[in-house]
Amino acid sequence: MGPMRGRGHGGRRAPMAEINVTPLVDVMLVLLIIFMITAPLLVAGVPVNLPDSRAGALDQDQKPISVSLDDGGKIYVNDEETAEAALPARLEVLAAAAAKGPEAPQVYLRADRGLDYGRVMKVMGELNRAGLNKVALVTVGEEGR
Repeated sequence: MGPMRGRGHGGRRAPMAEINVTPLVDVMLVLLIIFMITAPLLVAGVPVNLPDSRAGALDQDQKPISVSLDDGGKIYVNDEETAEAALPARLEVLAAAAAKGPEAPQVYLRADRGLDYGRVMKVMGELNRAGLNKVALVTVGEEGR
């Protein structure tokens, strides 16, 4: 695979007409490994034990607001922990920012299955009071078990 020597060229080297793809393959394999490692970490920021459901997934154009309640009762808005006392003000800010858009934002409410029903309803009440009425309860489908 080295340079070719021609008899009629007086010993001059002819240009090599092959492209070495080994560095390209190496880079692509490294990128593949990086994406394989980081992709599962991007799914959900708050670990929540979701209930099961046979309902289908929702179609949506814009990024939804995510509200999560973990098994300890802590509230997370878009993966940032929020105190229960600060929740109404935080939701009003999100509702005001979303009101500038063409349609009301979708809210995904993720609650741990071990939580009290009243705790979840209290958060849903705060969402309703802030004007965020398109609330979807997130569950684990049959294929996610």
